[in-house]
Amino acid sequence: MGAVLLTVEPLRALGDADRPRLRFSAALDQADPRRLLFVDEKPAFELSYWCGICQILFQRQEGSTETFTADGDDPIEAFGALLPRGDYQPMRLELRPRLVHPSSPGDYFAEEQVDTWGLDSFWGLPVYPRTPYYRTFETAVGADAHFYEFVVPMVPPSWNERAQVEKYIADLDAGQSLSGVAVSVLDVSEPATAEGADHHTHWALTHFLLDGHHRFQAAAETGHPVRLLSLLSADNGLAGSAELARVPVLRSQAAAARRPTVRQFRPPRKSGGS
Repeated sequence: MGAVLLTVEPLRALGDADRPRLRFSAALDQADPRRLLFVDEKPAFELSYWCGICQILFQRQEGSTETFTADGDDPIEAFGALLPRGDYQPMRLELRPRLVHPSSPGDYFAEEQVDTWGLDSFWGLPVYPRTPYYRTFETAVGADAHFYEFVVPMVPPSWNERAQVEKYIADLDAGQSLSGVAVSVLDVSEPATAEGADHHTHWALTHFLLDGHHRFQAAAETGHPVRLLSLLSADNGLAGSAELARVPVLRSQAAAARRPTVRQFRPPRKSGGS
């Protein structure tokens, strides 16, 4: 999965302090303890839980039903106006997205996440994101940590107009450069116990795609690169300032798949019971 960090800018104050179209749960709410991304005050995605030891999550909810456009000479300001007021780090990336369906080959939730956290303790199944999504990049943070990147569409590719996808395929084949825009969060989580076969800290950079759904589908179908303007929130991820500061460095590294630590098998203890 080829991916390039093109540019990165300093933190920038953006957003609507009063009535943003999109917002994140501000804090743990006892009435609804879920961590959420809202669109027009309706839950659009449930995100990783607040604890920092729970599984990574982006699970589509009923409020995720539309894409976004914004007009203006400065796309950062234009799309930033849709977001809650806060600090964002604009990054421009070039990606080769690969579309993944839940529980299909390459699904992070059914593979890497299960290797670390195991199956969901209640359902006995992998976490289900309720949406196809794009995998774009991964690299090592260290021996005990790995960086995963996802682009999550606000509506599934099956909602895209086929004629528009075909137009963008033709544009890509002709050598044109296409782009999209996303609001992004970094979640860093490590399970409290070493139950899984590959215990490590997961750094998940998740881009929620606001604009560019047809273009990303066209790029995924053809293998051509597509560009992404990411507005990385400094306020709404499960990561500290030191971890956020490492994102441009990690995104500049060569892509690398996780090499799991091989655990030595230990037979279960014998007990006197039957």
